[in-house]
Amino acid sequence: MTDPTARRQAEFAPTQVSADTVDETRGGTGTLGSSFDMSRPPSAQIARIEVGQRLDDFDLLVELGSGAFARVFLARQRSMQRLVAVKISANRGEEGQTLAQLDHDYIVRVFDQRILRDRDWRLLYMQYVPGGTLLDLGRLIFGDERRPESGQALLDAVDVALEARGESRPTESTARAELATLSWPETVAWLGKRLAEALHYANSRGVLHRDIKPANVLLAPDGTPKLADFNISFARNLSGASPFTYFGGSLSYMSPEQLMATRPGHVQDAAMLDTRSDIYSLAVMLWELLTGMKPFDDSAAQAARAESAELVGDTTALDLMLSTRAGGITSEALAALPSDCPTALRRVLLKALSADRDQRWASGAELAEQLQLCLDPQARDLVDPPERSWRLRLRPYFLPIAVPAVVIPNALAAAYTIHHNQLLIVSKLSEQGQDRFMLLTTLLNLLVWPLGIVLAVYSIRYVIFVPRRLRRGPTPPAEALARARHDCLVASERVVFVVIGLWVMSGLTFALILQSVAGGMPGRSAIHFVGSHAVGGAIAIAYPFFLLTFLIVRSIYPELIAQGQTDARDAEQLRALSRRLSRYLAIAASVPLLAIMAVSFLTASEIAEIIVPIRVVCIGGIAAFVFAYWLSRMIESDIQALERVILQARISERRVPS
Repeated sequence: MTDPTARRQAEFAPTQVSADTVDETRGGTGTLGSSFDMSRPPSAQIARIEVGQRLDDFDLLVELGSGAFARVFLARQRSMQRLVAVKISANRGEEGQTLAQLDHDYIVRVFDQRILRDRDWRLLYMQYVPGGTLLDLGRLIFGDERRPESGQALLDAVDVALEARGESRPTESTARAELATLSWPETVAWLGKRLAEALHYANSRGVLHRDIKPANVLLAPDGTPKLADFNISFARNLSGASPFTYFGGSLSYMSPEQLMATRPGHVQDAAMLDTRSDIYSLAVMLWELLTGMKPFDDSAAQAARAESAELVGDTTALDLMLSTRAGGITSEALAALPSDCPTALRRVLLKALSADRDQRWASGAELAEQLQLCLDPQARDLVDPPERSWRLRLRPYFLPIAVPAVVIPNALAAAYTIHHNQLLIVSKLSEQGQDRFMLLTTLLNLLVWPLGIVLAVYSIRYVIFVPRRLRRGPTPPAEALARARHDCLVASERVVFVVIGLWVMSGLTFALILQSVAGGMPGRSAIHFVGSHAVGGAIAIAYPFFLLTFLIVRSIYPELIAQGQTDARDAEQLRALSRRLSRYLAIAASVPLLAIMAVSFLTASEIAEIIVPIRVVCIGGIAAFVFAYWLSRMIESDIQALERVILQARISERRVPS
């Protein structure tokens, strides 16, 4: 039986570094690596550079990393009197121009480059980030048998790196204060959200990373991640080369389509990759950070690689890796997730790790929004309720629940109105008139109310059918999801408008039938009629609104939010729904008041006739108002939680220049 702890240790153990990567085992400072042309080996003179030398404007202080194509030093820039990381490589490609255009909080800032034409060298100087890398973090926190429990593990690892470099720990930092309060899964989501924002920003500038791995994520002193080493290139046309030569340890983080692009002779090449490939790689890294092991077991591929190390062009190991990823996440990998891992985080990572890129998150912004949701306990509980939650179990039965939620209050309201009018109006008609009145009103109700149900269901059809299609797969188009989200937030009011129309129609018809049967409606009868309809209408409007809204906001709408693709309109629609709550709460409060007001127009004998239903309405109305108020507070709290997630995503998007 395999020891999971042993496997965790193996994942972060130092390994032989491939020729194209900056040395990941030396210091772990997380400097930029292999973003350059690999068509020629570096000058032998680069290998002879020593600490203490001056190159152009830079005094080289400490070597941070080295590889076959570049060396990276901590240096002091004389002209600016600042510490920078300087990567020295052959002057090939357009790396400097590509990286210098990226200016984001979670991307290592490349300041500029210097070209030493006499030596044909490029000096690319960039922001120095002293907190180590995620590779250092993984080796430190998974170095023993204990799992990390909180974000403090991240801060402790950063402090170790800072101390090793003679850097001081920040005394006041909101990021560190926040991290200290997070569980370890929440810490992983916190890191992932920021890296997803970085990918979204880079993609908006036409830049893909293509080599996301722990060694390429640096940590600032406050624990903030910064993505390094953008725009890595590779060449499949070099004689005697293989994908492993170019990507080394990075292969295990690659998406299936990127692995396929490295396969000699395959029609797909790296130019066909898009941001979804980077999203996949980020998810692999986050899974490894969460569990201590990668989501896919590549032991067979590693064995095949060892056996065919001398064979040029052998793709056995690559084929095994592709087959493993096509099979999806195994039960063993799922069992490695921490017990306190939120269901939302599991769902987000599994979607990002889909072998079919069309099934992944479409952008870094979508992934960032979903990871932000994982950081909000209330929001994530709404979107991904516990397995035994009633909210999850009732989702397939929205229509059978929604219909009674509307019909029952309307039936109670109609019963009160009919009883009230029967005692004070209809009973005053002749026996023949009463029979005719009852026949006509019964026929009318049998026609109008089923029609009303059909209209109400049609008005919220997207709320019914899009989630149903979502559960049965495949994912509906973005336009259908957006329409369903919008309709969810106006569904209750649409149903209310249908109900209002029915009550107005029934009121007018009642008057017309009474005109036909009795030749008109006396003044006092009109007062009784208006009063009873006001009470019944308030009951029929307010209570269905709160019942439907509660059901939708707590169960149906979050299911759509889980698909991502929200925008600023969703936040505004949530705020609009929040504003409508007070309006309908006032209507609910008016029920007992309207009943009491109606009594004031009655004579003593009339009051005696209907005192029982009036008492029922008043007492029941007060109890129902308390219930409606409780529902409104619950709905308001849910709206605020969902709005927080959407607004955070919009804030991230605003960081991307148009």
